[in-house]
Amino acid sequence: MALRRILGAVASGEATSRAEIARRTSLARSTVGQQVDQLLRRGILEETEVGASVRGRPPKELSISPHAGTIAVADVDVSETRVVIADLSRRILARDVVAVPVEAGPAQVLGAVTDRLGELLREHGRGRESVREVVVGLPGPVDFQHGCAVRPPIMPGWDAFGVGAYLRERFHAPVVVDNDVNLMALGEAERHDVDPPLLVVKVGAGIGAGIITADSRVHRGADGAAGDIGHLRASSHSDALCNCGKTGCVEAVASHHAVLRDLGFHTGPGDAAAGSRLLAEAVANGDPRALYRIRQAATEIGEVVAMLVHMYNPRTLVLGGPMSEQRDELLSGVRAVVYQRALPLATRRLTITTTDPGSEPGLTGAVALAARDIFSPDGITRLLRSHPHG
Repeated sequence: MALRRILGAVASGEATSRAEIARRTSLARSTVGQQVDQLLRRGILEETEVGASVRGRPPKELSISPHAGTIAVADVDVSETRVVIADLSRRILARDVVAVPVEAGPAQVLGAVTDRLGELLREHGRGRESVREVVVGLPGPVDFQHGCAVRPPIMPGWDAFGVGAYLRERFHAPVVVDNDVNLMALGEAERHDVDPPLLVVKVGAGIGAGIITADSRVHRGADGAAGDIGHLRASSHSDALCNCGKTGCVEAVASHHAVLRDLGFHTGPGDAAAGSRLLAEAVANGDPRALYRIRQAATEIGEVVAMLVHMYNPRTLVLGGPMSEQRDELLSGVRAVVYQRALPLATRRLTITTTDPGSEPGLTGAVALAARDIFSPDGITRLLRSHPHG
């Protein structure tokens, strides 16, 4: 279908003018002109003059209209949920934080998220009918096909709850539910200085990994359990009790939560931010207990990462989550173990870094995932149906 080919070319950035579309798609210029005019009338594309011309008409550039639709995102974490709305060109329109802890249960968290997203839409002159896709990140194992968490250790009441179905009923749009680290990995893959294959390790209340393959796809595994590395056995053979009910998991000894707990900086799920500030102050003041505990955690994480480096041979490894705020200590500890444990062939071109301070790769990745879905062949068909006039 000519409309789908033209819209796909513009959405991907492959072509930004009528002449480029004709060259890229091999469609007749007359056909391109007719179809572009129809997409302009439907409000899916817009055409703007981009500069003065020496002679003749000024050059014009095609782009996705900011009014073609909206993407809604909810990145659920232990103590709060970050929400975002964006247009279909991936431009963030608004963001906010919903301060309801995950332990309050899915109905309360998702109810508050739905209300806040609705308010953000209204504040920007957009109704819920403008939403083309909703993406939700959850801090636990996710059944990607069914849109629900599966026995998540730190999310009481969320097991098998139909997150996707709940939000579809309220926004009447496709809903994608994924693990939060997978979305982080997609967000990091958007960076210009990051090369795939990519491995992202988030060290927060738990420890998880997101894997982006050489062809820029998320590796989720057969049942969505790929990357759930926090429940591998720690190299120290600790008997610390993990949230999953087992002992000695790397998450139980090396997560951000575990470090704060052992230093006396963490007393419950709602005070992680305060604990992070105390940890940062302790490190800045050279507190030997804090420095030792972070290095100890980095060593445990490095042991797991070294195994993953052999398994997936990534080009880039990015460490994220609240623990990455202690960039120097975490990076040096993980690097030391990885280069000691992994063979030279697996590490000779490996880049190990952390997320950029202040960046929100989970939100970036969620918006990118939605945009890809919306401008896939099936997504374009749905988008055209939502803009029937023309």
